[in-house]
Amino acid sequence: MNAIKPLPNLSIAQMLQSHAREIGGDVALRQKEHGIWKPITWHDYYMRCCYMALGFKELGITANSHIGILSENRWEWVTSQLGANILRAISVGVYPTSPADEVAYVLEHADVEVVVCEDQEQTDKILECWDELPKIRKIVVIEHKGFRSYPADKVVLFDDILEQGKLRAETELAGLEAELKNQSLDDIGLMVYTSGSTGRPKGAMLSYKNMRAEGAAVIQAFNTQQGQKYLSYLPLCHVAEQLLSLYGAVYGAYQVNFGESIRTVQEDVREVAPDFFLGVPRIWEKLQAMIHIKMVEAGGLRYALYNKMLKWCEPFSIKPKNERTLWENCKFQIAYWLYFRALQNFVGLRKAHVVMSGAAPVAPFILNFFRTIGLPFIEVYGQTESTGMVTAQTLDDIRLGTVGPAVFNAEIKTDEQTGELLIKSDLVFSGYYKNDEATESTIVDGWLHTGDVVRIEDGHVRIVDRLKDIMITAGGKNLSPTEIENTMKASPYIKECIVIGEKRKFVSALIQIDPETVGQWAETQQIAYTNYKNLVENPAVRELISGEIAQGNSKMASVANIRKFHMLTKELDHDDGEVTATMKIKRQNITAKYETEIEAMYA
Repeated sequence: MNAIKPLPNLSIAQMLQSHAREIGGDVALRQKEHGIWKPITWHDYYMRCCYMALGFKELGITANSHIGILSENRWEWVTSQLGANILRAISVGVYPTSPADEVAYVLEHADVEVVVCEDQEQTDKILECWDELPKIRKIVVIEHKGFRSYPADKVVLFDDILEQGKLRAETELAGLEAELKNQSLDDIGLMVYTSGSTGRPKGAMLSYKNMRAEGAAVIQAFNTQQGQKYLSYLPLCHVAEQLLSLYGAVYGAYQVNFGESIRTVQEDVREVAPDFFLGVPRIWEKLQAMIHIKMVEAGGLRYALYNKMLKWCEPFSIKPKNERTLWENCKFQIAYWLYFRALQNFVGLRKAHVVMSGAAPVAPFILNFFRTIGLPFIEVYGQTESTGMVTAQTLDDIRLGTVGPAVFNAEIKTDEQTGELLIKSDLVFSGYYKNDEATESTIVDGWLHTGDVVRIEDGHVRIVDRLKDIMITAGGKNLSPTEIENTMKASPYIKECIVIGEKRKFVSALIQIDPETVGQWAETQQIAYTNYKNLVENPAVRELISGEIAQGNSKMASVANIRKFHMLTKELDHDDGEVTATMKIKRQNITAKYETEIEAMYA
């Protein structure tokens, strides 16, 4: 690990102010609008945050008030968040994909007084639940379209609040900045709600000390440099995006880019050519599947040669470049100019010096694939309660199957009885909002109990599974469902695998196919289908999936083999309570919903 210059003892808002004064003319943010990237300097970034702080003050927001944000990623999001922080208020992010009832739960539980909404769709969610949200004073809307007939006593425009703040700045900016000086690193600046995969989401309170520690971890682990470029696209209400778009960016002074939409990510990546990039496993799985489809379509000699290049280079994919033999370097250069360079350009990451997977376990097959084609791919691990990343692989010492050693400002160990990972660090959150009982059971004697069973091997952390998810079969064998599921999801045809086995005689699974890759396969086999259900119910598709499961079983101990499976005839859906907003499986909900199908496998 490279040593870094210690960060100043400044909160994130104070650090933003420092950049505005010292590198104010440099570009801090860019946002793409109508195909054009529009820059915002550090000075403008800071001033917009100050204007928003004073605009919020006009709405009655004071220190320790709570402001909600319900939007896709854009400069208005980060300006609202840091504007609230300058005012010493606390921001609360909400997933824009969440249905109205989930949005209402978070806003009500968090005691939000003003909520910033992106557009009419998000505003309607708030208005639908208005009577359940007595503390909300105003909805501040970013997009103008469609708001002429909305009630003025409830809805105001973002631009109007910004302009009001700008007018107040003429007389009140000095007083605002004087208050900013008094900000303490122990103050709470953000609440991030957990995914709620096992119950109601909990509000994790993050302090400025937590944010500063995570900013330092990002700079050190990824060797970020001032002025480098990053593309923000994962939800900013998730701690994974916060650590790169805000903590790392503000403390490390690199540039954050916001695309036009989550739907244009791949095009935006190619245009930005980021220096580093974070993807959740589903993003990497989708990219790998897209490449697989492209190469299958190429067919013949091209496809055969492509597979040959992968087999050539896979054995040394995790070797640092300076440790490869001359022949290994030659083989990679041949593969690079024939295929891998084009594939790196296709995903837009040829210029990245590090790319990451985080937020959930990723299948080893996916990691190996992207490392083989030459991307500097590492896996990181963390959770909301650790303010994000707490371990990260290093490119010069990758241990397969691990998530790397602890970041430089974290101490880790395992519980002697359960094997649970424990963390002590400035990264450890301040507690759950309005839930002292959960806080006391999660932070014990200064150690964060992560809920993850791990093995620490020579300082590198190997995740076994969630403590609550470990299965004990009827025969008394302990199994990790995540390990089995990831083995199966290495298949390009399997999107989700939900393993069943607790107190059962054998392991079974619910399988969700990947409609894109299976659909492509069906076309090559001249199999006609009309919709997802029709595709799943085709006997040839079941035979295809059966073969993929058999292949996965061959890589595992026999006790972990999936002996029977049921193919889901619909995709798992957030609105149906089957997955969280971050697409994490709600295991209990799914097993309850498909109880009949599960029991049929054991009949």
